[in-house]
Amino acid sequence: MEKLCEFLATLVFLGILFHGEMVSALRTKDGSEEWGYVQVRPKAHMFWWLYRSPYRVDSPSKPWPIILWLQGGPGSSGVGFGNFKEIGPLDANLKPRNFTWLRKADLLFVDNPVGTGYSFVEDSRLLVKTDKEAATDLTTLITKLFNSDHSLQKSPLFIVAESYGGKFAVTLGLSVTKAIQKRKLKLKLGGVVLGDSWISPEDFVFSWGPLLKDLSRLDDKGLQISNSIAERIKQQLKAGQFVNATNSWSELEYVISINSNSVDFYNFLLDSGSDSATVSRMKLKLFKEISMRRYSKHLTSTRYSPGVSGDLYSLLNGVITKKLKIIPEKIRWFEQSDNVFTNLEGDFMKPRIAEVDKLLALGVNVTVYNGQVDLICATKGTEAWLKKLKWAGLPNFLGKDRTPIFCGSDRKTKGFFKSYKNLNFYWILGAGHFVPTDQPCIALNMVGAITQSPAV
Repeated sequence: MEKLCEFLATLVFLGILFHGEMVSALRTKDGSEEWGYVQVRPKAHMFWWLYRSPYRVDSPSKPWPIILWLQGGPGSSGVGFGNFKEIGPLDANLKPRNFTWLRKADLLFVDNPVGTGYSFVEDSRLLVKTDKEAATDLTTLITKLFNSDHSLQKSPLFIVAESYGGKFAVTLGLSVTKAIQKRKLKLKLGGVVLGDSWISPEDFVFSWGPLLKDLSRLDDKGLQISNSIAERIKQQLKAGQFVNATNSWSELEYVISINSNSVDFYNFLLDSGSDSATVSRMKLKLFKEISMRRYSKHLTSTRYSPGVSGDLYSLLNGVITKKLKIIPEKIRWFEQSDNVFTNLEGDFMKPRIAEVDKLLALGVNVTVYNGQVDLICATKGTEAWLKKLKWAGLPNFLGKDRTPIFCGSDRKTKGFFKSYKNLNFYWILGAGHFVPTDQPCIALNMVGAITQSPAV
């Protein structure tokens, strides 16, 4: 009993809030970190983790920004991967990250949708089936966080997404804009940022074959097979057969892997490192259960080796769970939730170009960035869907010249930039799917420019 009283006293000291017996939020003594759960629907609980930047600069003309990071998958944990592998204050070995995005903004990580990472549902039937349902849950979370915290309301919120997270970002951007207009949400939306984002699956699957053929990674036969499956996907999407299109997408990945000797879909200059067991499962057509994230070389080196340096599974289920204190005992953290992916398979191949158009028409700042050597969301495919926009400013955007970008005093070209009104595009050289990891310096400079951070 004495230990329990001490524990409860500690929670009160740290500013814990209770709903029944559930701890909903906790913060560190210095207020630099806050985290907790929001019940976005009955029996559906979303986990969030906010870092307040030690580099904050208060400027009346340029308020300090907040970045909401949305991971892809769908079903990949931003609290785990985006935080410890890409942009958070510490890496997967709990060492300080030199190029953490905290240098330019506060960071809000969310395990989205529910069922991902630390987020959970008490009934599997409550998992979301569409991107819009995910956006509704996220809007509920953001409303509860921002409406109750005046300090958060002072900072513009930038929704920054990677991979499938881009589809969540554009649907969330529209949902948030609507909530703001109806005065249900107290925040200023700074913009939506789409990093290597799965906005138009059709354009990406048609880009894979020709791109890999030009790189000598596919031959004529491989190209022909790839293009034929891509054409099938196009017809399935046209007919509204979205689950079938998802199955064909998985088949196409398998065909490309076999004909390219396992090219890495996240960096086409590398092999994925697929082991024979993974390939065997793929041959059994269990494609959906094997996310590309599973057999990318970026991840497999630690994913299947618990206890080794940088292993996220051991880290998040060990020292991080102990630190957070409020993770239910029954919850086991996984980098990728197959249940979340499966429940979204009917939406997985649907495009979100129209949503980007709506954001642009509403005057929302939209930034797109793409890694040069990414395959899964190849630049070739991104440029293709951009040209399908109906936004009135598109001809002017396409007619603009690109500007080279650099890092500090290094005059080696790191990428290119083009902008017209509220549409911006960054081409990042030497980066694959995970731009902040592959090119941390230019990624940090880029996010500083996007957010107009007052940081020096």
